Amino acid sequence: MRLRNRIKYLRRSEGYDLTQEQFAKILGISRVHLGYIERGEVIPSGMIMLKIADFFDRDPRDIFFYS
Repeated sequence: MRLRNRIKYLRRSEGYDLTQEQFAKILGISRVHLGYIERGEVIPSGMIMLKIADFFDRDPRDIFFYS
């Protein structure tokens, strides 16, 4: 079971149009780490999940889900 997410979709749409590098800086993590999270290879910490959800003004359950 993997933790899937909509981060890439969200950061590239809805008026944000952010690169991985730009969004990683906002979150305070590396671009490489963000890439791992977007691909579901790493489960982000609760703090990072909340930062992402707060940035997009969404419930974390709207962004992260298991498949």
